[in-house]
Amino acid sequence: MEKDLVELFGQTARMIRRKQMERLAPLGLTPSLSRALRVITSAEEPLRMAELAERLGVVPRSVTTVVDALEAAGLAGRAPDPGNRRSTLVSPTAKGRAARTRMAEARREAAEEVFRPLSAEQREQLRALLALLDEDE
Repeated sequence: MEKDLVELFGQTARMIRRKQMERLAPLGLTPSLSRALRVITSAEEPLRMAELAERLGVVPRSVTTVVDALEAAGLAGRAPDPGNRRSTLVSPTAKGRAARTRMAEARREAAEEVFRPLSAEQREQLRALLALLDEDE
């Protein structure tokens, strides 16, 4: 039985994610840690813990565990919010920014490995088709 488009697309996305995580394993980054680190390093200024939870789509108490792990790994730091004593700000460290760069490299390497069987022309066709879908967003 032939797989349908949705099944094939999901399988490809999972393959890329799995290969990316294999490359990130030496850094000790789980999917939830890498996602949080992406959000933290993408922010233009330190994020309040509640704002980080909102951007991640999790409850605030869940983000505490994630930030604890990032802080223990030296990838992020916390500081009191000078504008609100009840809030804590989270920001990336230099090591966290370097890990973010490595994460982007891992994603590119994983995608390159998955798409290696495609010719350059096929890759460009796929890119153009996916770009069309992205325009609708």
